[in-house]
Amino acid sequence: MTDRPVILVTGGAGYIGSHTCKWLSGLGYTPVTFDNLVYGHRHAVKWGPLEVGDLSETDRVIEVIKTYQPKAVIHFAAWSYVGESVAEPAKYYSNNVGGTISLLNAMRNTGLDQMVFSSTCATYGEPAEIPIKESTLQNPINPYGQSKLMIEKILRDYDRAYNIRSVALRYFNACGADPDGDIGEEHDPETHIIPRLLMSLTGEIDSFSIFGTDYATPDGTCIRDYIHVDDLAHGHALALKYLEDGGQTNDFNLGSGDGFSVREIVEAVEAVTGLKVPLKIGARRTGDPPVLTADIEKARAELGFETATSDLASIVRTAWTFHQSKSGSKS
Repeated sequence: MTDRPVILVTGGAGYIGSHTCKWLSGLGYTPVTFDNLVYGHRHAVKWGPLEVGDLSETDRVIEVIKTYQPKAVIHFAAWSYVGESVAEPAKYYSNNVGGTISLLNAMRNTGLDQMVFSSTCATYGEPAEIPIKESTLQNPINPYGQSKLMIEKILRDYDRAYNIRSVALRYFNACGADPDGDIGEEHDPETHIIPRLLMSLTGEIDSFSIFGTDYATPDGTCIRDYIHVDDLAHGHALALKYLEDGGQTNDFNLGSGDGFSVREIVEAVEAVTGLKVPLKIGARRTGDPPVLTADIEKARAELGFETATSDLASIVRTAWTFHQSKSGSKS
């Protein structure tokens, strides 16, 4: 055991979870990771204990809570592949929604009453307004987004009925890697734009495809809001402090507040690496809006949130450094 305050981090062996554990450790907490390691990585758990288990096992979660006596939970654990959620909605509702209910019931059982929840901008679907505010209508267009919206509603109900306060963080496109190079993005399969661009440079995939070049944007490609994973981790720490200070159940967008097009990302990758991306141009994908960017004024005002490393050069540079180290370790 430890004299440092403990935070239970579900999914702490994953991409955003592991970066948040590093932030928490730097702030004087001991993060205890609870992860089933289906997608998480044991080697990414470096700043506190790892307890292997599944959230569906309520008694196991209760046991971990009683052992470590955390003061709050940061809840990342979830399946998060949009396409898979369309093909296998049962998997997403059972794991994401069912797992969260099990976790909340373990919290009720042990008197744990604060949660920071990893939500998503996918709860907005195809929004009617840009930039997206927290008050923008939430209308998810896939089971993944739907599962996260269901959880947000469940959290409000658990606050009303059981006084479990929570913050739902709806974040946009997480990217980049730990500035110190300790951890980074290691999804399998990898679907995110920057790792796939880097994979095309190292020969792990043949080329990178741009889907649609005829959108109503300056260069014809989709614009998205990209936030460095380190800024995102800091946002979770700020949400934790908000709850510690007595903040009420709430929701916040976390993004950079800026948008970059697919072509701008390609150009940034080429500028940082000095290499030429092998490109293919494909047709538009169904359900890809031209622009998705966050309004982050509420997080600025109520959490004190600001981005420090979400400029495109920092994002790509940290991702490339980590990608090279990862590729080197495989060879």
